[in-house]
Amino acid sequence: MLKNRVRELRARHDFTQIELAKRVGVTRQTIGFIEKGEFSPSVTLSLKLARELGCSINELFWLEGEEEDEK
Repeated sequence: MLKNRVRELRARHDFTQIELAKRVGVTRQTIGFIEKGEFSPSVTLSLKLARELGCSINELFWLEGEEEDEK
């Protein structure tokens, strides 16, 4: 399962789900599904999210079982 820090970093940047969705060209629901781990984004969407949240894809997404320190 793909884990992520989208909610944490979105809050750090003071973005609502709607604001982040508009910035990356998806719906608010898509952001919600990603944050809950119910949807794995494409590489393109992952790159857009990482850019808007000011981090790398590796900092934003990782596989369950991988410790954050291993990234």
